[in-house]
Amino acid sequence: MEIKNAVTALAALAQESRLAIFRLLVQNAPEGLTAGLIAEQLALPAPTLSFHLKTLAQAGLVNTVQEGRFVRYRAEIEGINALIGFLTDDCCGGHPELCTPNLKK
Repeated sequence: MEIKNAVTALAALAQESRLAIFRLLVQNAPEGLTAGLIAEQLALPAPTLSFHLKTLAQAGLVNTVQEGRFVRYRAEIEGINALIGFLTDDCCGGHPELCTPNLKK
């Protein structure tokens, strides 16, 4: 990942609603959710949700699949893994294996 992409992804996540959307999509991976379900669960108006989803998609953190009249949004797991990798690449004096994230539930 290039620094420009990392900055874009971090900027997209540095907003409360977008972070909540992304976390909700991660919780519902790999299936994802429709915009209506996201709006309902986070109590966001449709125009606001649309704006935030577009920002997350442009940052490579969300992808979409058209399902008839609905659009399903999914967390782009590869995108977040690339960001985590970028952030920890030079961790611990060049030993990134020491910086493996603690993936707890």
